[in-house]
Amino acid sequence: MMVDRVSVEELKREADAWIGDHASEISEWHNTIWNYAEPAWREYKSSAWFVARLRAEGFTVEEGSAGMPTAFSARWSNGPGPTLLAYAEYDAVPGNCQSASTQRGPREGLSRFAPGHTDPHSALGISSLAAVLAAKTVMIENEVGGTLVYTGEPAEKVCGSKVVHGVHGYYDDVDAIISFHPFYMLPLCNTVRWDTHCGAYFSKIYSFVCDSPETWGALDNSPIAAAHSAARAPGADAALTTMWSLTKTSQDSMAAATGGWSLSEAILTAGQATADNLPAGLAQIEYSWRTPDLATAERIGRVLDSNARLAASSAHCEVEERWVSRNRPGIANHEMAEVTWQNMQRVGPPVWGEDARAVANALREELGVPGVERPFLPETESLIDPRDAESQLRALLPPWQTNWTSDDYVEMTWYAPTVRLYVARPALSREGFEAAIPAWVMNALGGIASTIDPTIQCAARVIAGTLLDLFSDPTRLVRAKSEWRERRSSGPMEPLLPKDFTAPIDFRWPEYVTTERGHDWWIPPSTEF
Repeated sequence: MMVDRVSVEELKREADAWIGDHASEISEWHNTIWNYAEPAWREYKSSAWFVARLRAEGFTVEEGSAGMPTAFSARWSNGPGPTLLAYAEYDAVPGNCQSASTQRGPREGLSRFAPGHTDPHSALGISSLAAVLAAKTVMIENEVGGTLVYTGEPAEKVCGSKVVHGVHGYYDDVDAIISFHPFYMLPLCNTVRWDTHCGAYFSKIYSFVCDSPETWGALDNSPIAAAHSAARAPGADAALTTMWSLTKTSQDSMAAATGGWSLSEAILTAGQATADNLPAGLAQIEYSWRTPDLATAERIGRVLDSNARLAASSAHCEVEERWVSRNRPGIANHEMAEVTWQNMQRVGPPVWGEDARAVANALREELGVPGVERPFLPETESLIDPRDAESQLRALLPPWQTNWTSDDYVEMTWYAPTVRLYVARPALSREGFEAAIPAWVMNALGGIASTIDPTIQCAARVIAGTLLDLFSDPTRLVRAKSEWRERRSSGPMEPLLPKDFTAPIDFRWPEYVTTERGHDWWIPPSTEF
């Protein structure tokens, strides 16, 4: 329905009030997800919590959407109107376990090698959930028609779920998407992206398999008749380390040294777990590369594939490949950016109170730096116009580069008009610091209620206001969709994965397990090796 501007502003005030009235409850929700801190593809408790909460709020929820056990797709309708989507992320990062305190140390009962929220995705999910529930309440009370879709997106740290949800049709009937992420680095702090969106992200697992070690070195490919002779075969571990070394050697030659591309790897736990007199039969390594354009991504992929074949051949192995993710670079939508920016201006930046400043100064003193009157990074306490942010960003990039960094929200931009919103997360001011501020400090700030709650409250209000604008004024969606169709048709690009693609959930991703010893973490549970 069409609502006049005064009425829309009243709807937003009602949403603000709901979020404020539920502030303590929302904070408790965040504390729950932050402490679950489950890693990619293994977010069992976190996804179950969201599913239960959404069902209690009247949403119809599909668990395990698109074949991903820790994903979900929820839907609630208040009659005819637009269909708008927001989403949760909730995966954490192994090796970043930090308590919600001003001293370095893991959460109780866990090793420092367990996972923790770094970005934090816990705040991302709870902010968008609070916004959706506030909008739903206002829609019911004011007879605003429309449908809310809320998806659970696991494994963002490997850009895993959105490409899968996309090719399986979960975004096909959506009119617009709101994408939010806590952030603190200029120029993308308390703003929205304008033209330069994220680029491509590719990730692939190479599995080296040594099935016939006994034939190593035999000219006629027949078994060697000697006890334990198979132990002389290089095996899968040798293939993996050969690829790792070869890739390190060739990395500088993979693509031009421009555009800000990067390559990282992770060695998955696989193969035998006993140092027996046998070569490793299986070894796996995941490579992920971030590029501003597809041509660079494909070029890097060809070098990696070649390195894998050479490494396998040299170590008497076969190699198998499995995609984890392939994202298309993102496309802008000014109409969506403008309506969201207007709501950000209405709400303002996060405001950190006296308790938060005390926490920040306690952290500074823990690091040997005196406290200050304004202990937070100044940029986190102000807004930046998206056009100004774009200008600052473009000043750092060559003219040919149309995308920068990478993230998996970009895949959503090909299914519906999408905005990318950034609200500041708490970050310490650099005043007085000579060395880099350690990562555990940022992780702790993301779990302490007084420092992270302002981010959540601010983001929830901006998202709820944007949803209500789009539900109430269909002309904005008409303009957004017209712009989206024009931009999409100017550079059409089909999904980079097949429609029957399945998420790589079967690999040995880190996870919590329950054994006869009790609840345990399969990464070392203590510092005693």
